[in-house]
Amino acid sequence: MVSSNKPALDSLIDQYLNYLLIEKGLSKTTLDSYSRDLLRYHEFLKQHDFHHITETDTALILKHMIALRKAGLGARSRARHLVTIRGFYGFLVNEKIIRNDPSRLVDLPKLSLKLPDVLAVDEVSRLLKTPDTNKPLGARDSAMLELLYAAGLRVSELVNLKLQDINLEAGFVRVLGKGSKERVVPIGQHAQTKVGFYIENYRKPALKNKLSPYLFIARAGKPISRQGFWKLLQRYADQAQIYKKISPHSLRHSFATHLLEGGADLRAVQVMLGHVDISTTQIYTHVTRKHLKELHQKFHPRG
Repeated sequence: MVSSNKPALDSLIDQYLNYLLIEKGLSKTTLDSYSRDLLRYHEFLKQHDFHHITETDTALILKHMIALRKAGLGARSRARHLVTIRGFYGFLVNEKIIRNDPSRLVDLPKLSLKLPDVLAVDEVSRLLKTPDTNKPLGARDSAMLELLYAAGLRVSELVNLKLQDINLEAGFVRVLGKGSKERVVPIGQHAQTKVGFYIENYRKPALKNKLSPYLFIARAGKPISRQGFWKLLQRYADQAQIYKKISPHSLRHSFATHLLEGGADLRAVQVMLGHVDISTTQIYTHVTRKHLKELHQKFHPRG
């Protein structure tokens, strides 16, 4: 049976380091490395007023990894840091201090892939205000940018959205992602307003009584291409004086980062992104659409 007591965090770290020294026989150099990593994690938890380890620390661990990246740590250093944390939580499970290991849901940083730049909230706000919504194309572009950030979409998902995929009244968008997997993502009032304005003031007049299943249209009712959206994003980023190297995926990554930094549950964010792997699919299916919408409204900067 798992203990109901909550030992102090520094005491648990000491127990783990003693275990590594006595039972694993690790060298002093390796122990020092583990100790530094755990001390840094300990300081992070204290800064956020957490003084005990729990089974629901997944989001905290990920926030810590994000903080390490922002502090300039490379992917290899962050990967080593996460391995240390995983070992610590695994030890606590084996000692029956906690039942489940929350660190197993956090993936190791990909060493060969550089993550795109994440926009700050104020940078996103500047970008979204750039299109001139008094002009037809500006209304469309504004709606596309707003929806991309509001729902954390891939650019391919955005340009292939059908009119029937969005429910402005309920505040949801239905997305067909990789592997033809469908997911439903809540969107906030900003995105609902911008998309609704575009549909009424640009899409209908632009079609001139023609029919098109696509939500965002270019000439002759055809969908805008991924390359076309990429170009307009670069143009608006320049106008907003954002000099980071950004892509459509930057807004998707910013969506996830801003939610997590605001306190959103990691599993809910992964559901909204459509990142479902074999080991966590069953967990994600228990997160209801209502819960996702409440989280989105509570934590998303433009919810």
